[in-house]
Amino acid sequence: MSKTANDAAPGGLIVHVSGLLPALSPAEQRVARLVIADPAAAARQTITELASAAGTSEATVIRFCRSVGMSGYPQLRIRLAAEAARRVEPPDARVVGGDIPPGADMAQIIATISFNDARAVEETAEQLDVAACEQAVAVLSAAGRVDVFGVGASGSVAADFQQKLHRIGRTAFYWPDTHTALTSAALLGKGDVALGISHTGTTTDCVDVLDQARRQGATTIALTNYPRSPIAEVADVVLTTAARETTYRSGAMASRLAQLTVVDCLFVGVAAKNRTRTKRNLEATAEAVASRRATANRRRS
Repeated sequence: MSKTANDAAPGGLIVHVSGLLPALSPAEQRVARLVIADPAAAARQTITELASAAGTSEATVIRFCRSVGMSGYPQLRIRLAAEAARRVEPPDARVVGGDIPPGADMAQIIATISFNDARAVEETAEQLDVAACEQAVAVLSAAGRVDVFGVGASGSVAADFQQKLHRIGRTAFYWPDTHTALTSAALLGKGDVALGISHTGTTTDCVDVLDQARRQGATTIALTNYPRSPIAEVADVVLTTAARETTYRSGAMASRLAQLTVVDCLFVGVAAKNRTRTKRNLEATAEAVASRRATANRRRS
């Protein structure tokens, strides 16, 4: 499972709070958004000032602290101050926050997208639970069969992972159609693995398929941005990303790169379990498509 605020890597509080945002009450979400937007400013405020800025009560701030794993407001302020001290701001202050304002020129768009995509990958790596990844690699390596599920942008990540596993000789399938995915999941059993990828963790297609696989006895793995989402409830192993979507980027851009980071880590972990077999299969598959590449003479003609 994902790390709590108390045992997470230093400086991971904002990522942790962002991941828990959908599970908080509306009033707690207002507090969370202030904390996420400017941890340094929040760290300087008294509990009364933060409650007032969020349009809520001091009791709600205390509940928020406990919801994110803090013992109280003093501990939250200490963690926020540490977070603010370690944050690396981009060279161009206009890209902070990831929003693309009206009238932004191409240079600003490039700077904003590249900074926030890189940040999503870095923050995902920082908060990724190593023990959970090791558990996922172990069950994937031992699986008789792996079914990978995802919808929309997450589907492209699922297809990428299936193709990678297939190239090293692992029996793996990706089912883009929900009906086909459900029927496939119904045929899984003990010793098989079902991996579901959903940024929000609320996509019913993916949740239902993973639930079906689990009921058949398969080991289930969820990859999501939100550790308290529905998909986590039907997963034996939960892996989390840390992508914050903003203007024009709802659920499909930074999240995709963060997901690819995690599945690439899983793939290399599985591949490294049997280096000889992996090397042999990669060489065989590379040779099979070598003749499909244009030669230098053909490119010039």
